[in-house]
Amino acid sequence: MCATCGCSDDAAVHSHADDHSHAEGSHTVLLEQDVLAKNDHLAGHNRSRLAELGVFAVNLMSSPGAGKTTLLEQTVHALGASVPLAVVEGDQETLLDADRIKASGAPVVQINTGAGCHLDATMLSRALDTLAPARGSVLFVENVGNLVCPALFDLGEAARVVIMSVTEGPGKPLKYPHMFASTDLVLLNKIDLLPYVSFSVPEFLHDLRHVNPDARVVEISATRGDGLDEWYGWLRQRPGRG
Repeated sequence: MCATCGCSDDAAVHSHADDHSHAEGSHTVLLEQDVLAKNDHLAGHNRSRLAELGVFAVNLMSSPGAGKTTLLEQTVHALGASVPLAVVEGDQETLLDADRIKASGAPVVQINTGAGCHLDATMLSRALDTLAPARGSVLFVENVGNLVCPALFDLGEAARVVIMSVTEGPGKPLKYPHMFASTDLVLLNKIDLLPYVSFSVPEFLHDLRHVNPDARVVEISATRGDGLDEWYGWLRQRPGRG
């Protein structure tokens, strides 16, 4: 398919509103491949660096408002005294989430991406230079909130976790399969609101299994505390990506 006009027949002969050719589509694909290859190379360096320090890095991804920052606050309060924790915050603008994490007691670095919709391996490398996480610590990377771009970029993390809120619409695993297919754990958040929303847990699990049969699922309420002991137990096990 031509990436410029969407023509499905590369050999089609017809007029366009501009003077592009269908061959230009190949440049789009090659550029994307080059960017991802460079990112993957840097992610490999990050992974080696973190492994040498014994740092367990978790890439937290979700839609905006799913509850990532609240979950991190609760996790810092519960585990911060027994496990060294550090946080990299990713947002397009503001220090709002970084200020919340700092107030909870964990060292944090904020990355503002401007118009960018995700963190990449270079951003994480620079954040590690500033943050200098302690040997043997757990490093949380709160990615920019959306279910598309973050799934494409390897940061060098040891595990990926998707936080899904029951207040979001149905069919998210089917609509955003790359996100859910690449995750190791799904935290189904805000289950305390299930009596008030039209969200079917069985249907969500059915859709999730369609794209990722192996992902572990934990139902939680980050505000009320349901399921958080199981989340903390998963962190203590520190399961790496296969």
